[in-house]
Amino acid sequence: MKNLKVLMAMSIVFVMFSGFWSGETPAELIKEREIENAETLKLLYKHTPKAKILVESSYGYATFTNVGLYLPAISIEGGSGLAHNNKSGKDIYMNMGSAGIGFGLGIKDFRAIFIFKNKQVFDSFVEEGWEANAQADAAAKSGEKGGALNAAVTVAPGIKLYRITVNGLAVQVNIQGTKYWKDGDLN
Repeated sequence: MKNLKVLMAMSIVFVMFSGFWSGETPAELIKEREIENAETLKLLYKHTPKAKILVESSYGYATFTNVGLYLPAISIEGGSGLAHNNKSGKDIYMNMGSAGIGFGLGIKDFRAIFIFKNKQVFDSFVEEGWEANAQADAAAKSGEKGGALNAAVTVAPGIKLYRITVNGLAVQVNIQGTKYWKDGDLN
């Protein structure tokens, strides 16, 4: 458990400073996240056209651009994104970090899309943002070639999650702790 906490802290530090070291201004980072959000939704609708109705009728949604590294004993993921409140139209800029233990090998670039049924689950995600999970997947994808085993799952009552692999070669089975949090520099 202690090792998991250390790995989680390392991945959170990596994600926190990745924007800082890029030299981009907050306005540039916000614009980048808005573009990534639009591209992620477009990708989701391409793979799952019915998801558009779910997103548009939901209380809100969140999109994240993530990179995961999977080694024989540990996994680390980091990314950034935004949560959008469909009722108010407000965007909340967020980061994510994840660490886990288990079997894995590879690296992948993937997108995560959360759909929130109501205000309570949306606010809880934005304010608290924890997720703990066990996952297994396989991905071998480069551009339009290859495939990945991804599916929509209900991660908690009122929250649906889609994960789409964009590029990468990875096989993993692990238990992970994930933290999503508001980006203090962009909100």
